[in-house]
Amino acid sequence: MNDSVIRDKKLAAEGERKIHWAQKNMPLLCRIQEDFQAEKPFSGIRLGMSIHLEAKTAFLARVLAAGGAEVAVTGSNPLSTQDDVAAALAEGDIRVYSWYNATSQEYEEHLNKVLDNRPAIIIDDGGDLTHLLYTRRQDLLPEVIGAAEETTTGMMRLRAMQEEGVLQFPVLAINDARCKHLFDNRYGTGQSVWDGIMRTTNLIISGKQVVIAGFGWCGKGCAVRAKGLGAQVIVCETDPVLALEAVMEGYRVMSMEKAAPLGDIFITVTGCRDVIARKHLEKMKDGAILANAGHFDVEINIPDLEALAEKVQEVRKNITGYEIRKDHWIYLLARGRLVNLAAADGHPVEIMDLSFALQALGARYIRQHYQELKPCIYPVPEHIDRYVAALKLETMGIVVDELSQEQKDYLRSWGQ
Repeated sequence: MNDSVIRDKKLAAEGERKIHWAQKNMPLLCRIQEDFQAEKPFSGIRLGMSIHLEAKTAFLARVLAAGGAEVAVTGSNPLSTQDDVAAALAEGDIRVYSWYNATSQEYEEHLNKVLDNRPAIIIDDGGDLTHLLYTRRQDLLPEVIGAAEETTTGMMRLRAMQEEGVLQFPVLAINDARCKHLFDNRYGTGQSVWDGIMRTTNLIISGKQVVIAGFGWCGKGCAVRAKGLGAQVIVCETDPVLALEAVMEGYRVMSMEKAAPLGDIFITVTGCRDVIARKHLEKMKDGAILANAGHFDVEINIPDLEALAEKVQEVRKNITGYEIRKDHWIYLLARGRLVNLAAADGHPVEIMDLSFALQALGARYIRQHYQELKPCIYPVPEHIDRYVAALKLETMGIVVDELSQEQKDYLRSWGQ
């Protein structure tokens, strides 16, 4: 055991079983692990990670360590760390600083512990590690050669930093890669959010009015799965183009104020705050269920909900009931945290195989090219995106067509 900070090392055996199951179903990372073991691209490099700490993340950490990295990892949400997985990961050379249900102070302490290892490369999910670097640990900035960000929320924060001219190292926008947002955000979120809601509530979805706030890639995934489960779907959006797309997909589109009295289940997935606030809560029907799938617990205004409540009680694991008037209850899932991770196991293993393949290869790209990269945001190189997709198809036994040289010449020409 190294200097890891975990809940209970006796849980390691169960965590190891979870990691093994994930590894068996992550063929891309297995292939990359073999390459990294041979190449050792991270030899002598310290690498800090802040990603939801469960089995799939644990295997990513081991793949990076196989490439020679000194890895320190923490979670990116106080309720998403799985203590058994953290215990298993801490048994090796990887430093782990995280436990489930960390207080705000403990959560920040765990982030600081990762930074105490003075990482040269940052792998972030939501931008908390990067934010702490720039606000409290600026002395470490000169040692960082680059970062890779996993989420839409994290990219929003980083783009704001870039616009203000404060970004001091290159960042790969992993979230914006096609193999990330087309699959992770849409299919991963779509399945895992409903997994969290259904296993937590044990209620049928068919026939219910489901309100999806936000019609980005994550919102699209949540909406299409709701529709497939037999729900009647309402979409709330602020972007007129996305709202029009939702209309064309066959969903009802309206403001949250109009949707509030209609919904049985509300899912926020916008990256913004106060998407559901007092004026909406006051209009909701008895038994309305609120779930958040955005990175931070600000999309549903919990202080407003608490202020309205005459009574608050836990009615079931991961369900808090708020009686806002006599016999009129609103239910909040997973304390407004990410419902798919705080109340379930996160995205399917095969989906995270794609996303984490991008993270691993993105980290290697930073290591190989940091000297020529400026301190700004970069897209994932096209050849990495295409390689990940091609490798995934190969592991599925799928062969696709290839363009002939004549076809390539035709597509590049204008005079034919």
